[in-house]
Amino acid sequence: MTDVLPIILSGGSGTRLWPLSREAYPKQFLPLVGELSMLQATWKRVAPIAGKGPIVVANQEHRFIAAEQLHEAGTVPTAILLEPIGRNTAPAIAVAALEATRDGGDPLLLVLPSDHIIQDEAAFQAAVAVASEAARGGRLVTFGITPTAPETGYGYIKSSGAGPVRDVDSFVEKPDLATAQQYVASGAYFWNSGMFLFRASRYLQELERLQPQIAAACRLAWEKAKRDSDFIRLDGDAFAASPSDSIDYAVMEKTADAAVVPLDAGWNDVGSWSALLQVSQQDANGNAHHGDVIEIDCKNTYAYGSRLIAMVGLEDVVVVETDDAVLVGKRDRVQEVKDVVARIKAGGRSEATWHRKVYRPWGAYDSIDNGQRHQVKRITVKPGGVLSLQMHHHRAEHWIVVSGTAEVTRGDEVLLLTENQSTYIPLGVTHRLRNPGKLPLELIEVQSGSYLGEDDIVRFEDTYGRA
Repeated sequence: MTDVLPIILSGGSGTRLWPLSREAYPKQFLPLVGELSMLQATWKRVAPIAGKGPIVVANQEHRFIAAEQLHEAGTVPTAILLEPIGRNTAPAIAVAALEATRDGGDPLLLVLPSDHIIQDEAAFQAAVAVASEAARGGRLVTFGITPTAPETGYGYIKSSGAGPVRDVDSFVEKPDLATAQQYVASGAYFWNSGMFLFRASRYLQELERLQPQIAAACRLAWEKAKRDSDFIRLDGDAFAASPSDSIDYAVMEKTADAAVVPLDAGWNDVGSWSALLQVSQQDANGNAHHGDVIEIDCKNTYAYGSRLIAMVGLEDVVVVETDDAVLVGKRDRVQEVKDVVARIKAGGRSEATWHRKVYRPWGAYDSIDNGQRHQVKRITVKPGGVLSLQMHHHRAEHWIVVSGTAEVTRGDEVLLLTENQSTYIPLGVTHRLRNPGKLPLELIEVQSGSYLGEDDIVRFEDTYGRA
């Protein structure tokens, strides 16, 4: 299947898995099941049947995370398209299809969300082979998950006919329990997986016919995109002008060429902590625990954390611990985590967006202490990593090297510091930090001043295009 080109959609924010998943580092970049992140696992799943590296559509704020994880997974992406604003799946797939046909080719696009789990990869790849034949004949194929229960949290696809490729009769919204039971009993309904396969040209043809405003806006955003060796930055004004719509509503519900291939492969969209419990290895009492967990007389519980979690006499409870937040909830109410996130945002707090540890293209920093006029960070700079040339209006900084070598630009000076050496950056002085060594640089930064927010940064030069 050398004409299959994976399109991996990686623009989601994953708020239903807060506090582990946050806007700045959502669930597709987390190793929720196994050692690979969900983005990496998605690529590994399709690598054996892909003609070349994937086209990834990502939020521009996640560009360095996505690029680094794909590199770690051993692939060179065909392209990483950056969305300046979320516009749902129909526009995201449109710009990917335009990029896929840029060189005159017309590959089959295998469209995959980056945050799903598929346990039986052989069954998935077999279904793709079946769908490929239909797609080569001009069909727009979706994959319908064979339901294992009357789920009320999924949309459904009603099919007609029989066999490995069926006509789509209709797409239906999330049902109530009684309706879902009828759907499952009928044998004609499948869960809507959000995965698709079609010729790039066929999708663009149908989009232009059915949703000309989306097609025109996406084409303009793609044509006016800024390109460099790593990323394709879609034009912000043009992309924002596109209506926000899913591929289901925009195309699949309206086209006469929609088809569905049944798929029974242990699929899960990991839409909640309860869903993650379902796909995790459980003990004899239905408990699934990740990290240092001690439980006594617990049943059907899920715990995830890095510090010791002790649970006594609990049933149907989820406990998730991070450096700066703890979630405790009943399993049947964890969908309400999105309401918690909304309240956090309404209160002007940062925990909806940022972890205590924040990843940057040069490395990461961990805010380990803070007060009214001080903040302490543990900073790690990758070999060859370099921070922007910058200054601050409201704070001074002290840097103490813990390990590695630091090249420090401070005004007109350039200093080379090693373990146990330090320097002071006065307020208003232009400065820069670089790791010239082959080992990670670790240092402690102590900030002091009247305002310590991350927006007190004036960048003059930046290797990563943030100036």
